[in-house]
Amino acid sequence: MAGSLIKIKEIIQDLNPSEKKVAQYIVDNPSDISHLSIGELAEKSGSSEATVVRLCKLLDFKGYKDFKISITRDIAFMARDDEGEQYTDVEPGDDLKSIIQNISYNNKKSIENTLEIISYKAIEEAVEAISKADRIEFYGVGASHIIALDAAQKFSRINKVALAYPDPHVQIVSAANLNKGDVAIAVSYSGETKDTYESISVAKESGATTISITKFGQSTISDFCDINLFVSAPEISIRSGAMSSRIAQLNVIDILFTGVASKDFDKIKKHLNRTRKATREKKSI
Repeated sequence: MAGSLIKIKEIIQDLNPSEKKVAQYIVDNPSDISHLSIGELAEKSGSSEATVVRLCKLLDFKGYKDFKISITRDIAFMARDDEGEQYTDVEPGDDLKSIIQNISYNNKKSIENTLEIISYKAIEEAVEAISKADRIEFYGVGASHIIALDAAQKFSRINKVALAYPDPHVQIVSAANLNKGDVAIAVSYSGETKDTYESISVAKESGATTISITKFGQSTISDFCDINLFVSAPEISIRSGAMSSRIAQLNVIDILFTGVASKDFDKIKKHLNRTRKATREKKSI
């Protein structure tokens, strides 16, 4: 599966009934789309041309023509991709070999699928904002807080004031003290985490540039933020779903960190060397 089909899978449950009809027809018959006019697709899916156009806009395409081109590319990608392998959940009683293969495959696919939907322009904007920032704060609760901590640790290595607070109350107080030029990053796969939304809202009111790392599609957090970085992970029942989304989000953090480090390498090289030396000295007694 590639870009446009991944996007449809990510948002299909959030669509209204008429949009869902079009989306489901596309998912069930992807190879037909390149041959259908907008009117034919509307007729076959039991919807309207206006609904098809609206769905294309939700998927970040300028119109139906661009969407058809993307679908054609997806079909070519699917023909050579993994011999039809799909995300696989871990089942009770699975042998260890199956668990190793399934978890590793799901993690790999979450990164590959995220690569298909991520916006290079959004990454560029995020790297630019973080590079110029005096202070960076990462907001997340539960498993997302672990990602926020990882991000703060990485950026602190290059002499950035990077913070991630475990307590939502401390988080929102800190957000209230941000200023223009600072950056606040919300980590929430669903994009609907109340504490994270409240913190990122206060950060934006304080003048900070706001960035989200969520699943693709409309959400309370992504609709609110200045820059949106979308990830893709499987919708499956056991914790392997949360594992895959975590891996995809950590990968985005690594991309941002490396992008900033590369952009300002001459300035931050000495800080990397210092932190590398300091941590190396901690490895032996």
